[in-house]
Amino acid sequence: MRIYLIGFMGCGKSTAGKKLAAKMSLPLMDLDKTMEDIEGKKVSEVFAEKGETYFRNLEKDVLHDTTFYTDAIISCGGGTPCFFDNLQWMKQNGVTVYLKATPDFLFSRLKEKKAKRPLIANMDDIELLKYIKTKLSDREKYYLQADIIVQAQDLDVDVLISIIRNYLK
Repeated sequence: MRIYLIGFMGCGKSTAGKKLAAKMSLPLMDLDKTMEDIEGKKVSEVFAEKGETYFRNLEKDVLHDTTFYTDAIISCGGGTPCFFDNLQWMKQNGVTVYLKATPDFLFSRLKEKKAKRPLIANMDDIELLKYIKTKLSDREKYYLQADIIVQAQDLDVDVLISIIRNYLK
């Protein structure tokens, strides 16, 4: 079974994906990393240089390539489920898991990693919190359609594995 991890930037999709893949002995595919490998540059550079339309089409193509795996953990970009029919496609081809996080939790995580995220690197704390609240509000209508919703804060991977296995029964 393909397990698609979705949620806002900074909620812990990549970290949870690595832990889930290791504990479940499944391959891990990180959509952003795969796009970086294809393009030879960071996703933020692809977005800036080639534009959002190109970026979202590439993201959709890479997402559709996940069917190469019968069973895998797939860590998606924060916007992946919000464009085209990506969310419905993921639900038809696997299980979607939303790592739900509060704006304050996201702020505390992203504040420490701003330098590594060009989209938010130049924002002060007030701008960052406003950005998180606005974008999360826009995207949550997609995220909340996930098959499984878990709290990202203090996420216990063993509990998540149990939830996924129960869902698949």
